Amino acid sequence: MIDLSLIGIGTGNPDHITHEAIAAMNAADLILIPLKGPEKTELAELRRALLAQHLTNPATRLVEFDLPHRDAEGAPYARRVSDWHDAIAEAWERAIAAALGPDPEAKVALLIWGDPMLYDSSLRIADRLKTRRQITPRVIPGITAIQALCAAHAIPLNSVGDPVTLTTGRQIRDHGWPEGAQTVVVMLDGDCAFRTLDPEGIEIWWGGCVAMPQERLVAGPLREVGEKIVTTRATLRADLGWVMDIYLMRRNA
Repeated sequence: MIDLSLIGIGTGNPDHITHEAIAAMNAADLILIPLKGPEKTELAELRRALLAQHLTNPATRLVEFDLPHRDAEGAPYARRVSDWHDAIAEAWERAIAAALGPDPEAKVALLIWGDPMLYDSSLRIADRLKTRRQITPRVIPGITAIQALCAAHAIPLNSVGDPVTLTTGRQIRDHGWPEGAQTVVVMLDGDCAFRTLDPEGIEIWWGGCVAMPQERLVAGPLREVGEKIVTTRATLRADLGWVMDIYLMRRNA
């Protein structure tokens, strides 16, 4: 039986790590560190830096493994994602078996950006791993990018008495502003989908690499700051080789 801990680590700020997360790291026999290719090496370095600061158990092993790439074209989007998750589950299984043997009794952990419950696939991948070997998943919650964004801009997430819609750049691009929404939080947007909206009456609060030393923030009426966000994001990506960003939009009442 494998006790699989999915540890939320926030947006990369070492101060985001909770006492519960630190305890889970140090209780692990094995911590897996995914490698996403040369352009994402700094993400692995951030995980290593967090572990160097918080991991004190000399018996905990750190093992790096290559994360499979998702097919960019071909099958429908949902099928490509499902196939990718299957491939990642296989990669997890191979890394565990290589480090601990074919049928270990062990505590294994992965460090998950933000919180595992929010636009992250680790729980779905863990479900796939259950079909291959006996595991018990455990989630250690982390600070989400939504919390970090609102804190960075010092704004409330919701307007008074109104709901909040969480969505993706793909949904904004394909379907426009969500019907009936007042506040919209957009994640996983690599193409600045807000450019497809009529900007009239929309305020936007954008953040790239929030709560990290590289943090960049832009806020204002979408009509006035949209292109500034596009330029700032492109510059940040060019400087780092990657970028994690998120934004909140709100219609004027």
